[in-house]
Amino acid sequence: MEWFENWFETPYYHILYQNRNSSEAVGFIENLIQTINLPQGKKVLDLACGKGRHSVTLAHLGFDVTGLDISKNSIEHARQYESHNLKFHIHDMRLPFNERFDCIFNFFTSFGYFENLEDNLKVLQSVSTMLNDDGTFVLDYLNVHHVKNNLVLTEKKTIDKIDFHISRTVKNGFIVKSIRVNDRQNNVNQLYFEKVADFSKDDLSALLHKAGLTLSAVYGNYDLREFHPNSSPRLILVCKKI
Repeated sequence: MEWFENWFETPYYHILYQNRNSSEAVGFIENLIQTINLPQGKKVLDLACGKGRHSVTLAHLGFDVTGLDISKNSIEHARQYESHNLKFHIHDMRLPFNERFDCIFNFFTSFGYFENLEDNLKVLQSVSTMLNDDGTFVLDYLNVHHVKNNLVLTEKKTIDKIDFHISRTVKNGFIVKSIRVNDRQNNVNQLYFEKVADFSKDDLSALLHKAGLTLSAVYGNYDLREFHPNSSPRLILVCKKI
């Protein structure tokens, strides 16, 4: 079983990240839509949508939205938000979905999960296949240089009386987060992992090109400011289908 199939299906993943900034996400999406000039009513895909918070925002903004994620639990949760212009499906992002889209979004570092470089390339090839001609792909990734320069090696968080002991390292081309969950109320003491490839802008640009996608814009944070390799917290790539 892949690390994400194990970790994403647990309730602890959602407990640990329950305080993600929703207002920041809404502001980012609104700004992004305006910047890439995407008209209302267009057919869009939220790839690796999780519990659907970005998908819901896109639907409220007037788009025809599909959300895909490999996590059964996440999709079951997201389906409570379904409407005439919002649908969710369980799907492996390495495989093309049988619909075509004007724009595909991959938010919040939901890429680079696979040990094999070819599997990561398959994701981008699927994106290219699912895009309409002249379609747009937005990849919201971490800035590996910023992460490495500001790596918090260890920390402890206590949420809902559950202790999360977190450690981070860079190893064999991946940024690895180890998460020891200690839930005394339910007698759970379990170790989980997150692994994300330490792809640079040049690495991603090369992969995108192999998949038939080309960069049209690069931003360094959720305010869509200029990307600076050593200081920008994010690497947000806007791509067009070649």
